[in-house]
Amino acid sequence: MTTQHDTGTTPSTDTDAPRGNRVHLVRSGELDGHAAISGGTVGSRRLWMGRVENPPLSSTDNHHHGASEAGIYVVSGHPVFVYHDGEQEVRITAHPGDFVLVPPFVPHREENPDPDEPAVVVIARTTQEPIKVSVPELYRHEETGAR
Repeated sequence: MTTQHDTGTTPSTDTDAPRGNRVHLVRSGELDGHAAISGGTVGSRRLWMGRVENPPLSSTDNHHHGASEAGIYVVSGHPVFVYHDGEQEVRITAHPGDFVLVPPFVPHREENPDPDEPAVVVIARTTQEPIKVSVPELYRHEETGAR
């Protein structure tokens, strides 16, 4: 049987307790910029999670996240994820409750074409820091195998 305890407060940051041996709670008002879970916020070593809000009629630059995978959960709005499949530009419109995977090194951009509603997403990356490498254009990433 599992017993659940919620005192309504953030767990103590007792300096005698190592950060890696307890569960951490980061409340919605306690984000460090966009980051909720990172090396800086809770001592995460291999995971970064955060919340991003793209304003109405906005677009990011073309970019990739290095060797990190990015998993995205759409909280609200209808963000559009744009990438190039090697033949043409592909546009994927996501809706609240949808999940999106962006593989490592895949150039893409996020757009919010809605004139009124922001697009809010939660992002998880397989590195604790938010890697973003800007690129001049979308292109298909060719994986290089070991030779």
